Amino acid sequence: MENNSRRDFLKKSTALGLSTLIIPNFLSCSANDRLNIAVIGVGGRGAASWTQVPRESIVAMCDVDDRMSAKGFEACPDAKKYKDFRVMFDEMSNDIDAVIIATPDHTHFPAAMAAMELGKHVFVEKPLAHNIWQLRTMKKAAKHYGIVSQMGNQGHTTNGIRLVKEWYEAGVLGQVKEVIRWDGKIDFEHDGYFGKPETFPPQAQEVPKGLDYDLWLGPAAERPFNNLYAPRTWRGFYDFGNGKLGDWCCHTLDAPFWALDLGLPHTVKAEIIDPIPDHSFVAEESVVTWHFNARGDKAPVKMQWFEGIKKPDIRPEWGVDEIPNSGMIMIGDKKTLITGGRPNDARLLVPDEEMKEFLKNAPAQTIPRVGEEQPVQEWIDAIKNNTLPGSNFDYAASLMEMSQVGVLAQRFGGTIKYDAENMKAIGRPELDPYIKEPARKGWEYGENLWT
Repeated sequence: MENNSRRDFLKKSTALGLSTLIIPNFLSCSANDRLNIAVIGVGGRGAASWTQVPRESIVAMCDVDDRMSAKGFEACPDAKKYKDFRVMFDEMSNDIDAVIIATPDHTHFPAAMAAMELGKHVFVEKPLAHNIWQLRTMKKAAKHYGIVSQMGNQGHTTNGIRLVKEWYEAGVLGQVKEVIRWDGKIDFEHDGYFGKPETFPPQAQEVPKGLDYDLWLGPAAERPFNNLYAPRTWRGFYDFGNGKLGDWCCHTLDAPFWALDLGLPHTVKAEIIDPIPDHSFVAEESVVTWHFNARGDKAPVKMQWFEGIKKPDIRPEWGVDEIPNSGMIMIGDKKTLITGGRPNDARLLVPDEEMKEFLKNAPAQTIPRVGEEQPVQEWIDAIKNNTLPGSNFDYAASLMEMSQVGVLAQRFGGTIKYDAENMKAIGRPELDPYIKEPARKGWEYGENLWT
């Protein structure tokens, strides 16, 4: 922001939540009541985010793939167009206030760091970053550069996740010592986000027209192109994504992590059925188990993630005959709570009539509510009011570090004794290159924050 009057106005004003169907550049607003926003990753999840800011100005758009960016570029004709965000920042740094980043996981970090180093506020799609060192560095950077940060996990803005925390803190569940999350098999043929190659490494294929594959790789090591990498089905490849655990932990385990104040685990163990021999791709069936220490008067917690495995057995004390095909349960010594894959619809795991009676005299709502599933708007409001949104990097990086230790166990198997203070898997030095991954020349960021 280039002048004090604009900065002061932005801190004091509050953005309105308007329809996502309205394209920002088509609205008429005075220049001083808008943020100038750059978008890195225009299609897919990027479009789901930048269309949420109808009262702001989209001044720049960057995407390495013409196939994914075409509709967004057409919708915002006044925005300058780029393929390399480094060039965009070189040319437009003085014209940008905030940046929305929705690229594949492995390029979240360099894009976010480049923006933060210039003092730009950042919104980054989940799961925030690709390894533990990146997460710690992003947390440091947000504080060091004094920016407003947000990870795009929609569930953290919902009423449901607030109910989970309020009910737990009111003593409804009692002591929670066990958390279980389960999900069905990944449908690699029809899922739309996960594609499995016939061979490892995948067969070399021709790079599609309009895709700058070198920029798409970003910090990742060079390799031949395969159409399962781009544009959508990269998530199962550990060099680019973090499997379903990395993709969904920030939704499904956000509620217990927040409500129970879990922090980081001391031990994580994974049982993997038919792992990929080179550990490059997610296995179809696995169980990941985290162990957390006691936190004050909160009991130690065992948390499990069942992926591709049958759902857990129903316990007699729950008083129900069936549970959904995917979900999360927090088992307390008084009551058990259940949500779906996201924390939106929280309820006690009790018969319907008992739940109705409970809701008649439910604990008070003590946590402020924000727009339901509106993390982008929450971020915009925070920038304009000089506050921080709920999934800011200080919180989100810790949530995702818990996830990342689980991803390492799921990828390589066995038990990890985690030294959180030093970011080390005790006795397993072979995991060091995955806790802090090497980056290709020209894509190194964040080292200055550790010197």
